[in-house]
Amino acid sequence: MTCLSAVGLIIFIIAQLGYAGFIRMTGVNKYMSWITSMVVQTLLLYVMAMLNWLRFGLKAVVILGCILFVVRIGMIILKRGKLPFEGIHYFDAWMAVVGIFLGITLYSSPLIHYDNYSHWALIVKYMLLQGHLPVASDAIISFTSYPPATALFITQFVSWVGFSNGTMLVGQFLLIWAGLYAIFAVLRDRTRTTHAFILCITIALINVFNIAIRMNNLLVDFILPVMAAAGIAGVYAYRHKPWLQCVTAFLFSSELFLIKNSGTMYVVMIGFYLLYLLMKNSKEISRGKRLGKSIGLTVITMAGSYLSFFWWNQHVHATFSAVSKHQISTAAYENQLASESSKVMMKIGNKFLHQIFSLNSLSTKGVLLVNITLLVAWMVIRFYLKKPNNLFKVLLALDASFIAYYISVFAMYIVSMPYSEAINLEGSERYLSSMVILNMLLATMALVVAMDRAMFEPNVDKRGIRTFKSITTKNMYQLSALILTLFSTILMFSEINGVKYRSTLGKEELPVELKHIAKQDMKYNHTKVLVVDPHAEDVDDYYAGYVGKYYFFSDKVDGQENFMLSKSDFKKEIQQYKYVALPEWHRTFTTMLKKTYHENYKTGFYKVTASGLKRVNQIKN
Repeated sequence: MTCLSAVGLIIFIIAQLGYAGFIRMTGVNKYMSWITSMVVQTLLLYVMAMLNWLRFGLKAVVILGCILFVVRIGMIILKRGKLPFEGIHYFDAWMAVVGIFLGITLYSSPLIHYDNYSHWALIVKYMLLQGHLPVASDAIISFTSYPPATALFITQFVSWVGFSNGTMLVGQFLLIWAGLYAIFAVLRDRTRTTHAFILCITIALINVFNIAIRMNNLLVDFILPVMAAAGIAGVYAYRHKPWLQCVTAFLFSSELFLIKNSGTMYVVMIGFYLLYLLMKNSKEISRGKRLGKSIGLTVITMAGSYLSFFWWNQHVHATFSAVSKHQISTAAYENQLASESSKVMMKIGNKFLHQIFSLNSLSTKGVLLVNITLLVAWMVIRFYLKKPNNLFKVLLALDASFIAYYISVFAMYIVSMPYSEAINLEGSERYLSSMVILNMLLATMALVVAMDRAMFEPNVDKRGIRTFKSITTKNMYQLSALILTLFSTILMFSEINGVKYRSTLGKEELPVELKHIAKQDMKYNHTKVLVVDPHAEDVDDYYAGYVGKYYFFSDKVDGQENFMLSKSDFKKEIQQYKYVALPEWHRTFTTMLKKTYHENYKTGFYKVTASGLKRVNQIKN
C-alpha cells in the first residue's frame, strides 16, 4: 500500500467513525451502528449517482463523515451527547482479530470467478473511472438491470484507498463484517460468553455454505443474507421503539432492493417480521386498532423502501432499450414462457426436485441442520428445562421461507434463464445457499434469545458468577464457552487458509496471467484486442472475453482458441485487431504465427502491424 493509499484509508476510517457516532446518538444500537451507517452512505451515493453527481458524491459522502467526526469530538470535549460505554467483550475481540486477518488475506487475493468479470468487478471499475452509471452507448456493461448498491460502496472505498482487486474485496468485506457484527444486537446479556460464541460459531459455519463463492469474490449472494439478517436483528433490537424499527426496516429493505433483484424475498421477510413485532408490542388495547396501526406502519415503511427500486427500474427502462439478463420485465417473462413447453418445464422441475431432496446437496444439508437444531433446542428447553419458548414457531416460519424461496428460484429458471443454463441448474447451489445462510443466522439469533430467557436467573442485572443453578451447570457453561471459542476460531482460520489456497491455485488462471504480460488499462476505450486462450471452455462460455474487456477496459475484446486456419485466413484474422494478448503458450497459434510471420512468440502482449506482431508493454491509444 502506497503512502497516498494509507492516507486515504485513514480518512475513510475517520468518516466511518463520524457516521457511526452520529447514528448512535439517534438511539441506534452499538452493534447496528456500523452497518446502518454504511447503508446510509450507500443510499446517499445512490441518490447522487441517479442525479448524475456520482463523481462529486464519492468525495462528498466521505468528507461529510469526516465533518461529523470532528463535530462529535467537539461535542465530547464540551461534554454534550456523550454515549455510555457498553464495555468490550470477548466476542468483540474475536470479531476484531478475525476481521483483521481476513481483511489482510482478501487484500492479497486475486479475482477469479466468472461473474466478477461479467459484471461485479467491471461495474466498480466503470463507475470509478467514468464517474457515472452506465448509459446506453456503453456496450462494455452487459447486465444493465443489476442495481448498483454494493458496487457504489465499494467504488467509494477504492476511490480513497486505490483501485485493485484486493481493495475491492476489502471494501465488500467491510459490508459483510459490519452486517455480521450487527447480529450481536439481539443479545440481552452480552457478558454470557456461551451465547455470544454460539453466534460466532454460526458466523464460521455459514462460510461452509458459502463455499461456491467465498468472500474473495464480489458476487452479492453472500451479502444479501447477511444484510437481511442485520436488518431483522435491528427490527428485533428496537422492538420497544416502533419509529426506530420502521426506519431500520426502511433502510435495510431499500438496500436489499438495490443489491440485486432477488433481494425482494428478503425484503418480504423483513416486512412480515416488522408487522409481527409491531402487533405484538403495540400498546393499543383494542385488537382492531392494534392490527390497523401495525398494518399501516408496515405498509408505509415497505412501500417507502420500494421507491428506490422503482426509481431504478424507471431509470433502466428509460436508459436501455434491450432487456438485460435477469431483468424484471413482464414482456420478457411472457416471451420466455411462450417458448417453454410443458415438457421442458417438467424436465427442469424434475431436476430441481432431485437436487433439493438429495442429501449430497450442500444447501439441503443446511436446511436439515436448521430444522434439527431448532427442533432439539425447542424440546430441551420446553420439556427438560420446563421453560416456554417460541423456537417451534420460528422453525415453522423459517421452513415457510425455505419453501417460498425455493419456488421463486425455480420460477427464475423457468422465466428468465436460457434453456441451456436452466436445464443444468447453473448457479443453483449458490442461490439456494443464500437462503440457508440467512436462516442459519436467524435460527441462531432465535436460539440465543431463547437460551437467555431460559437461564436460571432471568434478571440480567442480578446475574453473576454465583447465579447458576448449581456448580455443575456453572462448569458446563464455562466448558461450553471454551469449546465454542476454540471451534469458532479454528473454523474461521480454516476459512482464511481456504481463501489463501484458492489464491495460489488462481496463479495459473487467465486474470492473473494477463498481469504478467501487460498493464491494466484504466481508460475506457474501444480498442480491438484479441485474447488468445488455449482453453476452449474459457472461450466458449465467454470467460476470456469478459476478463479481457475488464482488464483492457475495452468493449471490443474477443477471446479465441481455434486457430486451425490457412496462412491467409490466419493473417486476415490477426489483422482485424490492434493488439494481441498471449498470456499462455498456445501450440496452434504459435505454429501459425511462425508460418505466417516467421515469428516465434510464446507469451506476451503485441501490437499488430502489417508485417507481424511487435511486443509492447500495454495498450497505447
